[in-house]
Amino acid sequence: MMMCSRTGPISRCAFVAAILLTASGAAWSDSFVGQASVIDGDTLEIHGTRIRLWGVDAPESNQLCRGEDSEQYRCGAQAANELDAFIARRPVNCIPISLDRYGRTVATCAVDSADLGEWLVKKGLALDWPNYSNGKYATVQREAEQAGAGIWKGSYVEPWLYRVCIRAGGRPADCSDDANAHP
Repeated sequence: MMMCSRTGPISRCAFVAAILLTASGAAWSDSFVGQASVIDGDTLEIHGTRIRLWGVDAPESNQLCRGEDSEQYRCGAQAANELDAFIARRPVNCIPISLDRYGRTVATCAVDSADLGEWLVKKGLALDWPNYSNGKYATVQREAEQAGAGIWKGSYVEPWLYRVCIRAGGRPADCSDDANAHP
């Protein structure tokens, strides 16, 4: 156990904390710039590190939505595929914010100057997740909804409700329909 004491103009604890913050910040910023692999619609991997995009929630990989024709389609896979095509092997720059309960880094990420979270919401491929975003993407989401972009063309179950249904033992096809998604 380290004892903190005041030894001059700066305490030993403050000095050690400053060194650790500087070192960890440098490591994070260096580690999260590079070519990204798309894991799903809101998760990337850069240099072996899983990164969850902050403030948005995309449909799960096996989640289904209904298009304007009422037919089911793989909206989670579509979100991942379109994100991968948008990134197009360009360098991705991620600024870490925190770790989630699964140990993934939660970060805002951009390609060139385009915020990937905002891009996903604007295209109707993900939702603003107000529990975490404090509504940062709410305006863009309203515009996507009004334009009928992506999932807004038909019907869908919010990804967070879909996961609750799956954890309760539901099947992907059943949890993807609104009537069955609320256990």
